[in-house]
Amino acid sequence: MRDLVILGAGTAGTMAANKLRRKLDRNDWRITVVDRDDEHHYQPGYLFVPFGRQDPAGLVRSRHAFLADGVRFVTGEVDEVQAEDSKVRLVGGQELGYDYLVIASGTSPRPSETPGMEGAAWRRSIFDFFTLDGATALREALNGFDHGRLVVHTTDIPIKCPVAPLEFSFLADAWLRDRGLRDRVEMVFATPLPGAFTKPVASSRLGNMLDERKIALEADFLVERIDPETRTLVSYDEREIAFDLLVTVPLNMGADFVARSGLGDELNYVPVDKHTLRSKAHDNVFALGDAADLPTSKAGSVAHFSVEMFVPNFLEHVAGRPMTRSFDGHANCFIESGHDKALLIDFNYDVEPLPGRFPVPRLGPLSLLEETRMNHLGKLAFQWIYWNALLPGRPIPLPTAMSMAGKHLEMQEA
Repeated sequence: MRDLVILGAGTAGTMAANKLRRKLDRNDWRITVVDRDDEHHYQPGYLFVPFGRQDPAGLVRSRHAFLADGVRFVTGEVDEVQAEDSKVRLVGGQELGYDYLVIASGTSPRPSETPGMEGAAWRRSIFDFFTLDGATALREALNGFDHGRLVVHTTDIPIKCPVAPLEFSFLADAWLRDRGLRDRVEMVFATPLPGAFTKPVASSRLGNMLDERKIALEADFLVERIDPETRTLVSYDEREIAFDLLVTVPLNMGADFVARSGLGDELNYVPVDKHTLRSKAHDNVFALGDAADLPTSKAGSVAHFSVEMFVPNFLEHVAGRPMTRSFDGHANCFIESGHDKALLIDFNYDVEPLPGRFPVPRLGPLSLLEETRMNHLGKLAFQWIYWNALLPGRPIPLPTAMSMAGKHLEMQEA
């Protein structure tokens, strides 16, 4: 009997366990999934909680209920991976041996890494929305906010769902307009990036949308500290941004056990081959989803597309054959823009987000880098797809590799 241990029952870990359970002989393989609790959160829904458009309770379901029969679920905190001995030690002393290990432990916000962020002002004038508790607390703060300076801020990259701060800004603008408060609120979007987004075409389009909504862009702003008494962000180059209400995305980091095990980089992400997701240090260790140091978005779509490629590669690898699939960094993300419209972006390691149609060339029905109601409906529909098809590991009719069909390549070359 061979053992596959998967650390993390989030999107990538759950998908991988369910797909491999169907492929690996139950008489030969035991699959064990470890996570610290039994709560699976639909994290894209956090965005809507501050605006009262999503019930927090509707975003949480049982982790083990989404794992296929024949997958063992262990609730426990990982203390350390002893890769040389192929063992995982849990807090409390329990040990799990493995033949192959998949690290899918994600990434999480760390407000304590920025001086002044997690002090007396935390959840009073400084809020986040990348956790369910944070999004729920922000909902109460927004309901009492009727004038002043609202600053939306990203501490550093990479972060999971890198378009989320833009989405929050657009939704906040629309929410304030609907309440007749927009003229009483000054909005600032502060980012460590040189523009609104990482890639030129998308950055220009999204930067124009900030301008249209009179949201000031403060680019290349890398925060050094926050002064909670004066309510001021201070950057390493000594620029200052005052705020009355700060909505920040704290530094994101991978799991602490990755660092304790000597498996991570400076942000606790596991260095992997970006095409096979296999650890650069250990042949029997893979990292999926946000836990890997992939040079693409930390997004649910990346978890989805990479797992689709990982499963056949893993089957080849354990059979002693060369892995023949290559992950191209494919990602696509909806960007809510307010008033029931959204954009969609689709890109990979080599191709930046471009205008066009998706998934069917010229027909869509979704539009790339264009605000449409259909894109908004697509984002809302994804929640049902997530629970009922994606997590159970059922087939979804989308190409794993990015296609250039339907994209306006001349925009990239201009």
